[in-house]
Amino acid sequence: MTVTKAVLPLLPLCQRLLPSRPAGLSMALLKATALEIAILAGHLLLYPSGIQQERRAPLPAPGSPDTPRLPAEAKPPVVLLHGFIDNRSVFVLLRRSLAQHGRQHLESLNYSPLTCDIRTAAELLGRHVEEICARTGSSRVDVVGHSLGGLIARYYVQRLGGDLRVRTLVTLGTPHSGTRVAPLANAHPIVRQMRPGSALLEELARPAPGCRTHFVSFWSDLDHLMDPVETACIDHPDLLAQNVRVSGVGHLALPVHPAVAVGIRQALDTEWTEAETARADGLTVA
Repeated sequence: MTVTKAVLPLLPLCQRLLPSRPAGLSMALLKATALEIAILAGHLLLYPSGIQQERRAPLPAPGSPDTPRLPAEAKPPVVLLHGFIDNRSVFVLLRRSLAQHGRQHLESLNYSPLTCDIRTAAELLGRHVEEICARTGSSRVDVVGHSLGGLIARYYVQRLGGDLRVRTLVTLGTPHSGTRVAPLANAHPIVRQMRPGSALLEELARPAPGCRTHFVSFWSDLDHLMDPVETACIDHPDLLAQNVRVSGVGHLALPVHPAVAVGIRQALDTEWTEAETARADGLTVA
């Protein structure tokens, strides 16, 4: 699948966004940067709408054994988990895309921007998943995590037994091996946990035999929040993981780009085997 229009991410540090020499600036780069700025501007407008947790549907009332019931939904619920200092509004377009293609049960989880530990956020995710399963009657869920959200979900799956509940985990621009970008942000404890060699990442590198969850990691060759960009790939011998290379799409665009949305839908609709995962590794979607 090929998309002719590329998107380059808006970078927090200007020196990472623009080349040192003006000759290195191409028209394509300028257009892509402008598009990423537009994505950021649109997200800033939507941000207030996602500050509060979304309303949860009530638990179904118990009925008589003779009460006819509709067939259970074939596709499990999807949980959307946002990134660092963000909220559920980042998934407005992706949520619409999934709903239009048959995902009837979609829920977002907001974790507090004051959260200082990925482990704590992973425990919150675990409680949220259990509540969803109890309310919907589904035994498993799918999870889509953007950036830090993917790392939180991975910790839940690998270290807190979440593989019993999470069928497929899709990560978008997640620093699975740690990112070195923006060293001045080290004052925040969660940023330090996302650095290469952190104690938390060392936990995730430990053996995880028998992990039931299938992982699909979308990584972009123009994601400058990932340093190096390959850090958004999953490299673990015990995990069934597919790394999907996205060409020309930046960090902010990963939850927005329509080609990535198609790839996410395909990942969630596929029943993977270990052999199929190995063959699919390195697929390019944009």
